[in-house]
Amino acid sequence: MMSNALKFYIDGAWVEPAPGATRLPVIDPSTEEAYAEIAIGTGADVDRAVAAARRAFETYSQTSREERLAILRRVLAVYDRRAREMGAAISREMGAPLPFAISNQAGSGRAHLAKMIETLENFRFEELRGTTLIAREPIGVVGMITPWNWPMNQIACKVGPALAAGCTMVLKPSEIAPMSGLLFAEIMDEAGVPKGVFNLVNGDGPNVGEAMSAHPGIDMMSFTGSTRAGILIAKAAADTIKRVHQELGGKSANILLPDVDLEKAVSEGVAECFGNSGQSCNAPTRMFVPIDRHEEAAAIAARAAATFKVGPADAEGTKLGPVVSQIQYDKIQRLIETGIEEGARLAAGGLGRPDGMNRGYFVKPTVFADVTPEMTIAREEIFGPVLSILSYRDEDEAVALANDTVYGLASYIQSADLRHARRLAARMRSGNVYINNPAWDTGAPFGGYKQSGNGREYADFGLHEFLEIKGIVGYGAA
Repeated sequence: MMSNALKFYIDGAWVEPAPGATRLPVIDPSTEEAYAEIAIGTGADVDRAVAAARRAFETYSQTSREERLAILRRVLAVYDRRAREMGAAISREMGAPLPFAISNQAGSGRAHLAKMIETLENFRFEELRGTTLIAREPIGVVGMITPWNWPMNQIACKVGPALAAGCTMVLKPSEIAPMSGLLFAEIMDEAGVPKGVFNLVNGDGPNVGEAMSAHPGIDMMSFTGSTRAGILIAKAAADTIKRVHQELGGKSANILLPDVDLEKAVSEGVAECFGNSGQSCNAPTRMFVPIDRHEEAAAIAARAAATFKVGPADAEGTKLGPVVSQIQYDKIQRLIETGIEEGARLAAGGLGRPDGMNRGYFVKPTVFADVTPEMTIAREEIFGPVLSILSYRDEDEAVALANDTVYGLASYIQSADLRHARRLAARMRSGNVYINNPAWDTGAPFGGYKQSGNGREYADFGLHEFLEIKGIVGYGAA
């Protein structure tokens, strides 16, 4: 992986960047020290990768289901063999505690690959309706831009369906957490994915990302990241009328109904919010509690926050690693400060690093009580371990407040009455609703309403996004 850090993977080989490439240090967020360097490409590198993908599409798009299944199974086998290595790479580059990085971060990539194999085994690419054949065919060359917060989750849930569909691709992983992407390219190479089917170019958004989005040789852009960047990608893609598939920001509500076990529901809500150091787009960052139980909920949340041991990603017992970068740390600090200035009450945490820490991007696990809907911390995505507790008078107000956001990625509902929770779920304007903290499901469609994006990922929902629909009229005529 380190030996290929200054190269790109294009047309089945590790190649030197085109002239004009620069270098970028990769920072360990636990220490703030650089431990590697990557090459930052240019439009010329994108051109070369797209040309390779277009050539490969001519043959790969015509492969059989069985051929594509064999490729995916080989990829999964190599991935499994290098899973611990993958977990260690993710832990170091973005700060996830090592056991969590191995089981959840690297594990999520494995889960998506396995689910896509299962999906492809049973997927119907063709159906006859009367005398018309409905055929689902690969859309073409896909440009993929993936984020730093769940690097393998997002790479696998794009690359997996693209391979299954018969598409070829150019991947730009996040330049902040690029080492896992380089390792994934090694896995693809070792698995014998045909040359040109998968290509990787490292770079930043303004250079490589924009060149991909505007490229006439790319048929679809699949992007996961901030809503701000998603808007830029959609604008750059508009001139070539390519499909734009996006999974963007979130400000998810967690509604605790009056019948819940408050100790359990609040504690679980804090854990869901603080997981991955709060760096999940679907994190339940707005907790809605009955107005007469606000004080009780705030006290429970403060106790729960105190159980999150903050420390370096590789330290024994660390429950909350650093956030990914200086930029993210500064943004989170600015928003905590804004919360205090606007009158929210700190129930736990606050400004600065935890006691005894003077380096690393460590944020105190923070809980705000007495948050009102117009406050900045109730409206902006913070992307750190910061929970806002809001009150509601009745259920209709809870629903209205929960839906009063530009985002619509996820909602959470806690209730002792499942039928009641189901009725409430139907009123939530979000792509996912999680009732009573269920287990993660790779078969559930993932994506958002409103400014949380377009399209869906995971399982057959993700596979459909990489396919075009063709109607062959008269196909079944005698």
